[in-house]
Amino acid sequence: MPASATERNATGFQQPPAPITLEGYGVRLTPMQPEHAEALESAATDGELWKLNVTSAPAPGQAAQYIALALEGLKAGHMLPFVVEETDSGDIIGTTRYHDIIPSVARLEIGYTWYARRWQRTHVNTACKLLLLQHAFQTLGAGVVGWRTDILNLASQNAIERLGARKDGVIRHHALRRDGTVRDTVMYSLLADEWPGVQKHLQQRLAADN
Repeated sequence: MPASATERNATGFQQPPAPITLEGYGVRLTPMQPEHAEALESAATDGELWKLNVTSAPAPGQAAQYIALALEGLKAGHMLPFVVEETDSGDIIGTTRYHDIIPSVARLEIGYTWYARRWQRTHVNTACKLLLLQHAFQTLGAGVVGWRTDILNLASQNAIERLGARKDGVIRHHALRRDGTVRDTVMYSLLADEWPGVQKHLQQRLAADN
């Protein structure tokens, strides 16, 4: 009897996650670099995103450090950060990344995602997730993709659930917020065997938006 996609990927990725440009559906995901600091800071200014406890957007003057920490994660092998560009204008409008990459079980998570306010509640998030999921499952051979979010971030939870991910549970007293309070974290996942149905759903959503 053929092994399931999850079983096939239980011992590692088909190829290791590495910097790559992903493009389609009106967005381009480009490997994050130090020279993106000014553009990311400008994007975060649209909506003053650093004032929200539930986002990771850098405050004014902190974008260079934000990028440096992301690139340290890349060097250590557990992160793969991208900047998000709007294809027509070439403007950098936000960022996202793979993180908590665990090669031994072909697992990674998608997170550290934020967009300038004018691009929120548009096609952008669906487009970015579709590109990241396609690459994770169809190129890297991931067995599972995960997400995590603050229990107070209902908008993020709704967005993740609209993608088709399954709620795994809540880790209580899990991580610090910007204001020093401790958050509970809601965990989600999508298995490789579930991906084909989710892919069709996301493609239909983008087609409807156009």
